[in-house]
Order: sequence, then C-alpha cells, then structure tokens
Amino acid sequence: MPLLVVGISVLVLLLLMTRLKLNGFAALLLVAVGVALVQGIPVATIPDVLSEGIGDQIGDTMLTIGLGAMVGRVMGDAGAAQRIAGKLLDAFGPRWVQVAMVVTSMLIGVTMFYEVAFVIIVPIAFTLVRVTGAKLLWVGLPMSIALSTMHSFLPPHPGPTAVAATFHASVGLTLFYGLFVAVPAGALIALTWPRLPFVARLTPAIPKGLVSEREFTDEEMPGLGWSLVVAMFPVVLIVAAAVTDMAASGDSPFLHFVAFVGSAPIALLLTLCLAVWAFGPRIGRSLSDVGASCGSAAQAMAMILLVIGAGGAFKNVLVEGGISDYIKDVTDGWSISPIVLAWLVAVILRIALGSATVAVVTASGVALPLLAGSGVHPEVMVLAVACGSIAFSHVNDPGFWLFKEYFNLSVVEAIKVRTSYTTVLAVLGLGGVLVVERVLDVLSL
Repeated sequence: MPLLVVGISVLVLLLLMTRLKLNGFAALLLVAVGVALVQGIPVATIPDVLSEGIGDQIGDTMLTIGLGAMVGRVMGDAGAAQRIAGKLLDAFGPRWVQVAMVVTSMLIGVTMFYEVAFVIIVPIAFTLVRVTGAKLLWVGLPMSIALSTMHSFLPPHPGPTAVAATFHASVGLTLFYGLFVAVPAGALIALTWPRLPFVARLTPAIPKGLVSEREFTDEEMPGLGWSLVVAMFPVVLIVAAAVTDMAASGDSPFLHFVAFVGSAPIALLLTLCLAVWAFGPRIGRSLSDVGASCGSAAQAMAMILLVIGAGGAFKNVLVEGGISDYIKDVTDGWSISPIVLAWLVAVILRIALGSATVAVVTASGVALPLLAGSGVHPEVMVLAVACGSIAFSHVNDPGFWLFKEYFNLSVVEAIKVRTSYTTVLAVLGLGGVLVVERVLDVLSL
C-alpha cells in the first residue's frame, strides 16, 4: 500500500537522523532511493528522478533564499535591521513584540511567497531576539506562522491561484473571502503556539553567520527611511507585479518589464544592489568588505540549500512513484460534502507527497465534478483545497527544512512545532471555510 510506504519512509528518515545522527542531506537521498526502489521506479531512471527533484526545488529556491540571505546580512552588518527592530519595539513595546511580527508578516505575506518573505523578515526577528533577550521561537515562530497562513490560504500565491482557475472562481473574491479565514486563524495560532509548554521549553540559538552579532550605537545605524526603503523595495516590486498581473491583460513590453522586475529573484537582486549602494560604506571602506559580508551569508546557507534540495528529491520520488494517482483513485468514490472532500484529499496528498502545489492541483481535480450542481460557491471550494494543503508539513516538505535550519531545531523538535501548527491551521481553516459558505448562503436567500 503506497501510504504505508510513505509512513515507513518517514520513520526510517527519523531513525537515520536522530539515532544514527546522519546528515539530513544524505539521509533524505538514501530514503528517496529506497522509496524509488520499493515503488518500482526503474533503477536506471532513479538518478534522473532525484536530479529532477533537486533541480526543481533548488531552481525555485536557491536564488530567492541565497539573495535574500545576502540582503539580510548586509542590512544586519550595516545596522539597518537593528534600526527597524528598534522602531518596532518603540511602536509596540517589548511586551507586544509578537503582535509586531504578526502584523508585519501578514502585510508582507499577502503577496509574497513564504520563502521570500521569510528571508526578508527573519533578520529583523533575529535582531529583536538579540535586543530583547527573548527566545528565538517566541519572536520567530509568530512570523513563520503568519507567513505560512498567507502563503497557503490566499491568492495570488500559486496554489490558490491555480485552483481558482480550475474551479473558474474569481481570484479577487477568493482573496476577499479568504482574508476572513486567514487573518483570525493565523493570528490565533501565531500568538498561541509559542506559549504552549512543548514549544516554550525549546531554546534554540540563532544560527551562526546569518545575522550580525554586533550591537550598534544610534550614531552608527542608518536612518529609518533608508532602512525601510531597502527592506520594502522587493515587497513593492513583487506586489506591483502581482497587482498588474491581476488587473491588466495583454502582451505589451511594459507588462513584460513589470513581470520581470517583480519576479522574486530579480527583485531581490536589485534590492541587494540597492543595499550595497546605500549601506556599503557603513560595512567597510571597500567592496571586498561588502563581499565578505555576502560571502558569510552564502556559506551559512550552503547546507540549508542542500537539505532543501534533497527534500525536493524525496518529494519527486513520491510523485513519480504514483502515490498521488493512487490517492486520487481511492477518493474518487467517496460520497461526502464537496467542501470536506476537497479539503480531505488535499490533506492526504500533503501528508503523502509534501508538495502543497501537487496537493491542491490533484485535490481540485478530484472535487471539480462534485462542484457542478452542488450549490457551493467556487471561491469557497478554492479556500477549502488551499486550507487542506497546509496540513501536516513534515520531512517530505522542503519548507519544513527551511524552518528547521533557520530556527536551529532538531528534526523531532521541528515536527513537534511546525507539523502541529500547520495541522491546526488546516483544521481551523476548514471551520472558517464552512462558516463563510454558510454566511454566503444566508446572504443569497
């Protein structure tokens, strides 16, 4: 049974990494090869399947995470991250630092991918930890939870947008309805989870090399204006591209240019150039000093990227092994509410494959025939699938490894924290979606 294979592979991976202390990159590749053999993938094609999975994942994330880490390190070494962190503390106070992270993350995360927003905001979270003396997860976890919610629940993120096209739903209405689900659910979990005993007892340290450990005087830091300009520059570019894409159609050179500069890698590359120009003199007297700052960030990211790439290989083996097709066949005959079915299929696929994108696309295909004549609003169906796709993030999800490495957690600790919060978010999301559907039904009477 394919789902049994998935379960055993996860247990073997945990054994390799916890008991045998095997490096995460090597452990993921070993398990991926084992699953490929068990699922009947031809031996001669296994290297290609692994390479394709690594390439797809690294291709999507290496530029984003690498450039984002460099921008964050330059801002940290220049004192800009400390300036922004200080102003957040002044505005919200140390007692409300978690609220500051939730508000900031939700505003930025509405249009930005989880990984992009994460690497932009995390230097500020690290600086707040150092300045306030708070625990890393106390400050960083609300940020991650808020970003996860925005990315998974709402368009214009790729998963919900793709499902909206399948169901012929309005992207604008999906976003509008989704905010009533995502904001309260995300804020509730973001402010609750760091207080839970099994999370509160964890005390990971900030990973070395990702942020400056120097504490700046007020005179040494750049002004708030330039600090915010650099921090928000990629946000503005990416948001402008997303809004233009939704509001305009055609094939003009201007639209192509906006899409180009608003793509995450180009936006971050331009931001890095701006940061070097604005803050370079504060880091050192030559470009080599700035280069050393960027190099330090790149070295710290090397193993993180390898592990994320191996997670992509594991995910691709599961997809190529036919597990998504098996789940689709099994659930085709289920006779339950279209909303619950769409959510449940997305959850099962997310557990089995790790890929939220594969989960939402496959789940929407299963649920699409049930939508006609059901009376369910297509925008609600989009939200149901999107909510299900966030559940049970674990070792076959490359985002799980990004979270684990940046917050310096063991595999077991990351499962306790991330897998639990993503699952509860999915359940709360389903509840919110059912409420939205009921409200829409009442308003349409």
